[in-house]
Amino acid sequence: MRVIADLHIHGRFSRATSKSMTISEIARYSRIKGLDIVATGDFSHPKWLEEMENLLVFEPDTGLYTIKDQKNPTRFVITTEVSTIFTYAGQVRKIHHVIITPSIEIALQINERLNKFGNLSSDGRPQLDLNAPALVEEIMEVSPHNLLFPAHAWTPWFGILGASSGFNSIEECYQDMTKHIHALETGLSSDPPMNWRLSKLDKLTLLSNSDCHSYWPWRLGREANVFELTKPSYTEIIDTIRSKDKSRFKFTIETDPAYGKYHWTGHRKCNVSLSPREALKFRNICPVCRKKLTKGVEQRVEEIADRPTDFKAENNIGFIRLISLTEIIQTVLGVSSPASPKVSIIYSQFIAKFGNEYSVLIDVAKEDLSTVRPDVADAIIRVREGRVHVTPGYDGVYGQPVLFEEKQQAKNTVKRVQQLNIFDFQNGR
Repeated sequence: MRVIADLHIHGRFSRATSKSMTISEIARYSRIKGLDIVATGDFSHPKWLEEMENLLVFEPDTGLYTIKDQKNPTRFVITTEVSTIFTYAGQVRKIHHVIITPSIEIALQINERLNKFGNLSSDGRPQLDLNAPALVEEIMEVSPHNLLFPAHAWTPWFGILGASSGFNSIEECYQDMTKHIHALETGLSSDPPMNWRLSKLDKLTLLSNSDCHSYWPWRLGREANVFELTKPSYTEIIDTIRSKDKSRFKFTIETDPAYGKYHWTGHRKCNVSLSPREALKFRNICPVCRKKLTKGVEQRVEEIADRPTDFKAENNIGFIRLISLTEIIQTVLGVSSPASPKVSIIYSQFIAKFGNEYSVLIDVAKEDLSTVRPDVADAIIRVREGRVHVTPGYDGVYGQPVLFEEKQQAKNTVKRVQQLNIFDFQNGR
């Protein structure tokens, strides 16, 4: 059976997270989205873990959890994200890691250990005073069934391969504990082909998750993992990830990496967005204010990749690119917000007729989709077939999808470097 899993989200005790991000709302919107398994997030936070204990029931036959006294079929897996800040080779490193554990009981044991290195009550994603190898050692000593992997690996800040405080390899970060690292989360600003360009990542399973901070369907499950399992269970999912088993791990659901907030190099304050080639022309200095640019993921990949852009190995797990149904409808209607009542009405019509959002985006035929709304159906098929353009995100600004490029011009929200005189810039004028 097909199983779609989002293995990295946050609860309401994390910073910059919706206060309505409760377990019941996560479950409700997971069903609307079409997620079969969703992360709890933030088990390291004592209050969130207490809510999990009160609201979730363990399924012995699957090793997963469901909501107590509800008929919602969504299953939960126990997870958290932690931040480690440490010095290595004379540089401060800031790395985020996702931890998946088989039970609340083991999560409590992990928290007992992590509590020695930071205040777990301060944030759903706590900051820990220990290095990455020490973190892995602590986690694996609690249980060999735990899984730890680097979160949003390419993000400039807090990504293991990020330009600002990361490393040039997984081995450099985790050192002798690399043997326990079996996966890597690509993040919104990169996709599998970008990661395939690094031969050192070949042995790792590439995961895609939403890392969402709200339950809205344009955030929850915007990236996810698709398995083909006889019966969904904690053991089988973890084994599939560790073994990089293509027969069970079918593909990942991706946004276009240009949609991510750090895909291109840029400077949000000055509305400057640059491709890697353009950024190098300006020596990674903002041509408007002369301050250092935030180096984007595409440029960072170019720096450390050892393969060409079109490289593809036969043993890689596949992927598809989607845009959330809410954002497709928003773009078709030309409204400013995905939370618009007009968008919600049409979205609800599609869900009522076809069951969940993934069915609409992946499975339902165009002629059936057209019975709800032909123009939205056309846009959905364009997304499926890759006939869309995304204006790249940069320096914390999301990219903007353009579904009907022949009918609408991409909004020019950035100052293009072509309008600037590179000679003048290089000579300080």
